[in-house]
Amino acid sequence: MKNETKSAEQQNRNVTRAAGVVSIAVMASRILGLARETAIGYYFPSKGSADAFYLAFRIPNFLRDMFGEGILSKAFITTFLATEAEDGEAAAWNLANRIFNLTCLVLIGITILGFLFAPAIVDVLARDNFDRNLDVVEHFGFDSKIELAIYLTQLMFPYLLFVSFAATAMGLLNSKGKFGIPACASTFFNVSSLAIGIGGYYLCPLLEIHPITGMAIGVIIGGILQFLIQVPSMYRVGFRYRPMLSLRDPRVLQVVHLIGPAVLGVAAVQVNLLTNTFFITTDSGWLTWISRAYRVMHLPIGIFGVAISTVALPQLARLVTAGETENFRSAFAYALRLMLLLTIPAGIGLMVLSTPICRLLYEWGVTVEEDTIGTAGLLFVYAFGLCGFSTLKIVTDGFYAYKDIRAPVIVSVCAVALNICLNYLFIYRGFFLDPRAVVFSTVLTVTLNCIVLLFLLRRKVGQLGLGSFIPLMLKILSASAVMGFVCWLTNGVIENDWLGTVGIIPRTVGVFAPIGLGVLILAAMYKLLKISEFDDILNVFRQRLGK
Repeated sequence: MKNETKSAEQQNRNVTRAAGVVSIAVMASRILGLARETAIGYYFPSKGSADAFYLAFRIPNFLRDMFGEGILSKAFITTFLATEAEDGEAAAWNLANRIFNLTCLVLIGITILGFLFAPAIVDVLARDNFDRNLDVVEHFGFDSKIELAIYLTQLMFPYLLFVSFAATAMGLLNSKGKFGIPACASTFFNVSSLAIGIGGYYLCPLLEIHPITGMAIGVIIGGILQFLIQVPSMYRVGFRYRPMLSLRDPRVLQVVHLIGPAVLGVAAVQVNLLTNTFFITTDSGWLTWISRAYRVMHLPIGIFGVAISTVALPQLARLVTAGETENFRSAFAYALRLMLLLTIPAGIGLMVLSTPICRLLYEWGVTVEEDTIGTAGLLFVYAFGLCGFSTLKIVTDGFYAYKDIRAPVIVSVCAVALNICLNYLFIYRGFFLDPRAVVFSTVLTVTLNCIVLLFLLRRKVGQLGLGSFIPLMLKILSASAVMGFVCWLTNGVIENDWLGTVGIIPRTVGVFAPIGLGVLILAAMYKLLKISEFDDILNVFRQRLGK
């Protein structure tokens, strides 16, 4: 019987093309996110209100990372596609309405509980230095960072409700092959939080309100806009809202079944980040440094990891639904190769340029050299795990396409437990009393999580062609090493020429000149080594330029 699906090569080209669109949109969003972090660093000291804001934002942001880029959208995509294929389009739209309404009710309840129990949550996560006294006049009545963090947590908790709506909308549109608008939606969040945050810094004191309140209000309004911008596209693909709710619908139960235990299954990174909060509030400023370092690494994770995962999951789910195991293996292996091709050199680039990047982004206003050195050291360690952080998304997508969450849950629970044990030894027992220890434990456990799940998936679906990855990895590592050396050399020359010069121009040139030259060297090496996946990327660019 003739296969009615597209050829594997055509499907791979489609993944590359769609991933390119999502990458551009996500890159714009993440750059604006970095701009927001730069503004926070400019206006708010790391050992004062910035620490309080990052602790408060970690709680709803932890849930946002899971719902926005993980559990809710992934569970919805796989079930929506199966419903559409097996029960028809009308049943799929009914499922979308039921999930939307159920999400609304559940998240309203969580938001109310979060508001009421914010003091207890913050008290658990915060430690010694968050009890230190603040200037009551300077901080508009708040006498400690814990008190300020509780206030900000309660203010920002409703953000979770709107970003979950946005996640459902993203899953629906991705299921229909629409990737651009959902990927752009977070841009509106970052624009809003940046503009309102800066405006609030100047306006809030006039109303006798703490100036960092503007950042919290910007987060809420940004979450609303992130959802609303997707509503017209939902209407165009056929969604019509209906006040439907059913806890007995088997498809709804299927989504719930996927979401429940998968909190740890697909969110090992976020769970580790949240548990790390308990350890990194040990010393003042650590939380701000780690948050800023992770925000920088969030850029390549979004451009490469989230983009490829977003596009790959609907394709993998369709292939599983159609029973095309061989095409599934081919599509999964291609997505994995594409991920390695992009994340390995990005990780090496972050290691080499960690200090100049952090100085360019953060060392302005009230942020000092000590903050730059601390943040850069953490970014260097984070960069080792960039490949693992990003690849984990693809591997869990493989299990999600099969609606199998048992293995990811078990492995991720073990990884989180290992992370907590390592942090306890490093921080509590004083084996390595340094914030880099916390980041190292996260990088190690996430990478191990990814490797174990990859081999379990191989046992589940058969050969993934992992043996052929060894020559590819050697080529990528060789090209990346040359690129890294060129970046290091170029940055060194620029710093020697502008030694002692302070200003945005030398800092910008010191970052982007090595990056630009490094990308050219990397492209030349990939062409020289004849890496076919890189040719696919070039073809996408040629087609875009041709249009």
